[in-house]
Amino acid sequence: MSHKNIINILGINISILNKKEVLKKIGRFLEDGKQHQIVTPNPEFLLSAEKDEEFFYILNNADLAVPDGIGLKFAAWAMGKNIRKITGADLVKDILKIAREKSLKVAVVNRNEGLSATEDIERILNKNYPGLKFIVKNIERETVSSTELSSEASELSSMRSMRDFQPDILFCALGAPHQEKFIYHNLKNLPSVKLAIGVGGAFDFLTGKIKRAPEFMRSLGLEWLWRLFKQPWRRRRIYNAVIVFPILFFKWRFILPFLYRPNAVCILYRRDAPRRVSATVANMEYKKDAPRRVSTGEYKILLVQRIEDPGHWQLPQGGTDGEDIEKAGARELREELGTDKFRIVMSYKNLWKYKFGDRIEKYIKTDVIKRKLGHKGQKQSLIIAEFLGKDEDIKINFWDHSAWKWVDAENLINEVHPMRRESNKIFLEKFKGIIDK
Repeated sequence: MSHKNIINILGINISILNKKEVLKKIGRFLEDGKQHQIVTPNPEFLLSAEKDEEFFYILNNADLAVPDGIGLKFAAWAMGKNIRKITGADLVKDILKIAREKSLKVAVVNRNEGLSATEDIERILNKNYPGLKFIVKNIERETVSSTELSSEASELSSMRSMRDFQPDILFCALGAPHQEKFIYHNLKNLPSVKLAIGVGGAFDFLTGKIKRAPEFMRSLGLEWLWRLFKQPWRRRRIYNAVIVFPILFFKWRFILPFLYRPNAVCILYRRDAPRRVSATVANMEYKKDAPRRVSTGEYKILLVQRIEDPGHWQLPQGGTDGEDIEKAGARELREELGTDKFRIVMSYKNLWKYKFGDRIEKYIKTDVIKRKLGHKGQKQSLIIAEFLGKDEDIKINFWDHSAWKWVDAENLINEVHPMRRESNKIFLEKFKGIIDK
């Protein structure tokens, strides 16, 4: 999405295009020969993305993020912008109309045991869109689990039949974040699909399983109140959207810009075989009680490469999210490297602090980071951990990093990105202090 046509709320880029412009963009998506994913974020999406980094990454890498929720409109007003709420239910109707007019094939991935059965969706599509070519397939939503799905789903019979059908448009009605993850990981398995969109309960409105709020309530942004009366079991979700989201947005917009984000940096090391020493050195006499100094050349330290910035190597790191340093550092290592085969050796609190601003803007797009995190900068603590596993145990997550490598501890400063060197000198001195004991 072009930056002039988006607004960033809680780190998520959201379109400010009106409905006419959105439909025009969808028309281009269907004609340019590429595959496109559309997401329809609402306040619940943004709250989920706060805790689900994979979901956060997928939302921000979609080709179009159409705002669906009055809470986003209010948030945009607080930022001096106006966005047009476009509900997923209405957008589905528009896309189905385009599909029928252009004789495009439609596939619907439906949730097993959802409100609308396959027969319900087939009946309403045949009735409202005569002549439309479509296929509806049910899957178990619980099978949608990050990258595991991409290897499994292509072997499911429903996926094979859908691929053979060669649809142009894919609707995924699994609910967020399952539907967005399903599309992200499986779009490549359906090469004929030009446009894919997660639609939540949109088909339940079409089939009449759920009655929409009256028009006047929708226009006033009170659809949530209607749902509370009609679906009281959704009260927790409605509470999050109506109460929790505004509080979190206020904090992100008006408080965090004055605070430093607590951050845990991790030195994960392994010890290699000691290096050979020359005969001259080996034959030198040492004082009996002199402490043995261990060369950092005997140690390797793990670095990861940022996915959005090729060539940017750094130590694994992440926000503490209110946890103590060691717990946060262990969590970051598990999340970023996909392994728990390490032991925490030492931790140091608040060793380094920096602002997002001119000092590092020549190295990285700090405006992107600042929008994502909301803070004015970061204060970094250090975790030192020993790796106890094998290289094959390391499986980096795709939304943070694109590669990893071991480097000689003594060469760490030359290997990390220039913006990291000043702080890493301090971290390395702490590491040397540990291994020299």
